[in-house]
Parts: sequence; structure tokens; C-alpha cells
Amino acid sequence: MPITKKRRSFEAGHARKFLLIVDDSQEVESALYYAASRILRSSGILVMLYVIEPQEFQHWVGVRQVQLEEETNKARALFRLFKRKLHNVGFENIPVEEVIREGTKADELMKLIDEDEDIAILVLGASVDPVGPGPLVSSLALGRTAGCFPIPITVVPGNLALEDILTLA
Repeated sequence: MPITKKRRSFEAGHARKFLLIVDDSQEVESALYYAASRILRSSGILVMLYVIEPQEFQHWVGVRQVQLEEETNKARALFRLFKRKLHNVGFENIPVEEVIREGTKADELMKLIDEDEDIAILVLGASVDPVGPGPLVSSLALGRTAGCFPIPITVVPGNLALEDILTLA
């Protein structure tokens, strides 16, 4: 998991980027508002990453192509939805980058961090489900990889109200 590239977010010509993994889970909203609030207060760019995960039917090219198109459309719809949500709470001037990748979330997350030297913080929302905080939070922020992750990880509790998130950010 080592990242060899130096983070450059505060050098001339660069900007600090907050990375958000986008999916249709409820806790993404908490992470979205937290990251946007931090950007508003300290400047930066929000990077929304949607990962199209491999499916069982990869050997059927036609089925795979349809699945990729559907997932790409879903990603774009989620990007529009989250931008609208930001606009509705007064964060319309937050610069946003949209990234769609194909692969496993953990692998694509690490590749993007390695490729973009300006990504400085990963913001995750923790699920309110009694089963646990969610697979990504469990594996990255709480798991064995947390101590050697290349950038700081902020985990935002999924049960925080918008007012609380804005106050804390």
C-alpha cells in the first residue's frame, strides 16, 4: 500500500483535495457536507470518486457493456444529486471533480491517491447500521491498513445532523 509520490497540495500551482467515495449509501451525505464545509472554510477541491465494481458476468461482453453504461449513468446521476444537495445548503461555489473508475473500491482508491498528488484527505461516512460502520470504514480506517495509509482519513458519523457537521467542520 505504500504511496511513493509526495503530496503536493500546498505547493504553488496545486490545491488540497478532499476525496469522497460516492455511492448510494445514506452515510455519504454526512461525509459530503463535512468535506464541503472544510473546503469552504480552508479552501480546496472536492473529488467525488465512483467505482464500478466487477460483476460475475464479465465473460459476456454484451452484458458487461450494458452494466458499465448503467453504472456510469448511475454515477453521473449521483454526482448531479450531490452537487444539487451542496447547492441547496449554500455550497454552490465548491469546486468539484468527478472521477469514475472500474475495479474494486480499495484498489481504485489507492490508484487515484497515487496518481493525484493533491489528494490530501479521505473523508468517509460511517454507517449508522448496528452491524458496523460499513466495509470501507472497517477496512481502511479501522483495519490493519489504517496505520500505513498514505493520507489522513476523516470518518464522519452518519447520524450527525447537518447543523452539527457544519459546526464541527
